[in-house]
Order: sequence, then C-alpha cells, then structure tokens
Amino acid sequence: MKCILQVAVSIMFLVFSSLASAQTPIAPPTDLAERTDKVFEKWNRTDSPGCALSVMRDGRIIYKHGYGMADLDHNVTITPSTVFHVASMSKQFTAASILLLAQQGKLSLDDDIRKYIPELPNFGSLITIRHLIHHTSGLRDQWELLELAGWRYSLDLITDDDVMSVLATQKELNFKPGEKHVYSNTGYTLMAIIVRRVSGLSFREFTTKNIFEPLGMTHTFFRDDHAVIVKNNAYGYESEKGGSFRLGLTNFDTAGATSLHTTVEDLALWDENFYHPRVGGASFLEQMLQRGKLNNGETLDYAFGLELGKYKGLLTVGHRGGDAGYRSDMTRFPEQHFSVAVLCNSAGISPLRLAQSVADIYLAQDLKALEPSAAATPNPGVGINLTEQQLLGLQGLYWNRDDDQFLKTYLKEGKLRVSLDIEDDHALKPVSETFFHIADTPWGDRANFRFEPAAGDKPRRLLQSFGDGKPKTFEAVTPFTPSMAERAEYAGSYVSEEIDPVYRMIVQDGKLVLTRLKHKPDSLEPRIRDVYSGEIGTIRFTRDSNHRVSGFLLSTGRIRNFRFTRRAN
Repeated sequence: MKCILQVAVSIMFLVFSSLASAQTPIAPPTDLAERTDKVFEKWNRTDSPGCALSVMRDGRIIYKHGYGMADLDHNVTITPSTVFHVASMSKQFTAASILLLAQQGKLSLDDDIRKYIPELPNFGSLITIRHLIHHTSGLRDQWELLELAGWRYSLDLITDDDVMSVLATQKELNFKPGEKHVYSNTGYTLMAIIVRRVSGLSFREFTTKNIFEPLGMTHTFFRDDHAVIVKNNAYGYESEKGGSFRLGLTNFDTAGATSLHTTVEDLALWDENFYHPRVGGASFLEQMLQRGKLNNGETLDYAFGLELGKYKGLLTVGHRGGDAGYRSDMTRFPEQHFSVAVLCNSAGISPLRLAQSVADIYLAQDLKALEPSAAATPNPGVGINLTEQQLLGLQGLYWNRDDDQFLKTYLKEGKLRVSLDIEDDHALKPVSETFFHIADTPWGDRANFRFEPAAGDKPRRLLQSFGDGKPKTFEAVTPFTPSMAERAEYAGSYVSEEIDPVYRMIVQDGKLVLTRLKHKPDSLEPRIRDVYSGEIGTIRFTRDSNHRVSGFLLSTGRIRNFRFTRRAN
C-alpha cells in the first residue's frame, strides 16, 4: 500500500512539475533579453496599447514580458498573465475538438455536414467536415456575408443564429468542394455548432473540459457571451490620426472561428502538448499537422487550424489572428523545439513580424547555418536606386483572374507605389530592377513584388507574395476610362435572392457610387470594361442579349461571384 501511495505521489509530482515547467521562466542571457525588449520598444509605453510575449524552448518559457497598456482608461499595464482575444488563432482548438470527437467515435471527418446541421441548404455537392477544416468547402465567409446583408462588424452583435440566418438563404458556393482553398470563417463556426450538437455540451464547456483543464490552461476559454466579465482582460484599440487611440472591441456571441481568450503563459502549455501530448495522444498530433488536399491532388500548407510553412529556411507551424483591435500570432519551430507567442491589443501591430524578429535573436545560429541557401531572394535590407524611366516601365493596372482582384502601380514623387485596394496604398522599395518590397510598413520586407516582362503574346506580369508563400500572378491589362454616358448605363437598383438589402448605383460628381444599408457611399473606380472596384470588392456588371446592363457579380476576396439582378425601372 505504501509503495502504491509513493508511486501515486511521484506521478502527481511529475504531472504538476510538467505543468509548472512550461510557465516557470529560465532567464536567458542578459543580452538576449535586452535585444528582445528592443523589438517591442515602440509599444513599451504608458500611453499606448502593446503586446504580451512568451518565448519557449524545450518545454519551458525562457522569457516572458508585457509591453504597453491593457487598459488605457484605467492605466492597467500588460503582463504575461493578461488575457487577450486571439481571433483566428482560435481555429486550431476548434479543429482539435473535432478530432477528439472523432477519436471517441462520435463523428467521422468525412461525414456530410448536413448530417449534423440539416438546416443548411443542399448545394448539390457533398461538403464534409474535412472540407470545413481545410477551407476547401466553397462556403462563403460568414463575416463578409453578414456585411453584405447589413451587419456592421464589431458594432452590431453577431450570434450563431445570425450566421445561420445568412447561410440558410445562400444559393451558390464559391466553388465545388475540394476544388480550391479559400479561407472561410464559416466552416469553423459550423464545426463549433457540430461539437455542441454531438457532445451535448456548449462549445465553451467542451473545450474547457477536454482541452484547457487537462493542460492546466486556467485562463483560457471560448467567450460565447459578449457580456461576460473577463478578469485581467486587455481591451482592443485602433489608431487615430495624431497618435491617439480609440476602442476596437469585438461584439460576438459566436465561437469556433474566433472568440478564444487566453494568455501567452497558457499558450506555452498548449505548445508543449505538440511534443509531449497529454491531450489526444500521438495520433492526435499527427492528424493536427496533416495537410489538406485538393481534388487534383495538390497539397495545401493548411492543416487542422494550423499553417505549415518556412521562415528563412526553418520549418514553422502556427496561425495568426485579427479581430477589431486585437492581433495575435504563435509561431512554432518544431525542429528547434522553439516557439514564440505574441498577443497584442492594437490593430496597427504585426505580431507575426514581431515573433519572427524574436526568432531571429534566439535562433541566430540555426539561421546562420542556412545562409548559403538563402541567396535566391534579394536581401530586403539592401535597396538600390532606379531611374524614373525604369520605374515608368513598371507602372500600370494588373489583374488576377482567379480572385478577380486588381493591383495598380504608379509613379508619385519619384517613387513607385502600389494600390492593393481602394484604401491600401504603399510605397515600394526596389531591391533589384524587377524585385520590390513595401517600404512603409513594419512587415514590408516580407511583402514581395516581382515584375516579369512581356514575352511573345504573354503580357507583363506582377507576382505578389508574402514571405515564403506561394505567389499570386497578376497580368497587365488596359485600363478602362468610361464616359459619363457609359457610367450612367450602370445606374439603378439591384437586388439579390440571397440577402435582403437593395444596392443602388448612382452617378455623383462624375463618379459611379454604390449606396447600401448601414454603409457609407462607396466610390467605384473603373478597371476594365464593365468592371469596377471599391471598398466592397470587385463588381463585374452583366448584360442581357440586347447589351443592356442586367445585373452584376460581386467578388470580395472570400466571396466569389455573388449575384445581383437589376430591378426594372
């Protein structure tokens, strides 16, 4: 009996020791800590929001710190124990919940989602839970659908019922399931609903019982009630002109795609589960890192709520998040057993870039060993000067056919600039005669723009990528400059069978302007014939057999070819 008690005590000691080890920091050398603090120096103030940081190596937090303020109203500072809304970082926990239910035999990843959510429309194609996990379902993104239907993100309360109300009226998918990968929050909200219906518990209760409590993540939970009080909570902020800030808060009673609240300390416990699993076991971890596949066999960089990639040649696993005034990232370097979690409460901060800067400090030796193979990409820190004539040869309008998106490059005050959309305009820094980075943002050295000259019957091309990601190809097209009479052809009222509001096109001050429910007028810019772009996205007008404007198709990034019909008279 005494031996049994001794064994039990020993096991308990090991369990609690492992819980504590991930949270008990081992102080790094002073120079590393000082260089790490330097990365966050801009936000380490009493009049600014900021970030919480944890640096993890070999199962322990080796450095943690808070920078800036969690609550500017009451002068509350950020610490490693501050609770943040982490937005889409939530998705890995939603996917994990589905895997745990699959382990229990309560569902299959290849089940038809209408088995659990029969109120969804029948789109004529099988959509499985696996499609939801890898963003290959073709379902349109819930946030963009709600915005089209009149909701104002973060201003109007959004519930699961609201999401289901817009999904229930959809007639079409973005694409046939499995044909493409287009990020869609909808799938993860639906998975949380499936967890609730299969388990008999709320999504918050299920994740707390099956993930957070077993790992000792005592400050982590899914917030499914916008009015609940959160102790030690960070408020989100957005920048205003002049350097001041305003609140930028979420307004959700929906979880799965978002709504996880956690700390950088708790995330260390989840991170270590990928090396020494206490939740799910080895097979669970293997599945969490299983990449998605398209119907054509193409392998994706997206696994189970996790993105698999590389940073400066090192393998990475992670996910970012962004809602309202919150930004988050946790990047794992599995071969180095090293991770960085950065949670921020300002919309103007790039946690991914900060995490990478921290990795540069702690993984310097690993990165140095890879330097000879890094010569394929021009050094972002070294710029060159190009003549005005060289830059003039690169300006123009470029079109990505797959996404129906446009980029415009133009010369201003001796610099080449790129307009990514109506409100997103940046100066470009030349690294070579054909290769550029964005010059005016903290993450600009990861934003790549490569120009390729015309060849034969192929037009000039612009390849856009971020970091080591797959580039998107834009082809040079001839801009359309409509006359006043041509603009007037588009004026009228337009309706959709899939949402209620009326969309109106008017000609005002010589421009085509879109007006709609709860949104400011959107001044549309002509791109190519019958195609305009605005804050809403790309609008492609359709014509009938008599060549009269009959409607338009709207593409917003995560919604493709959303159909509107022109009302008579």
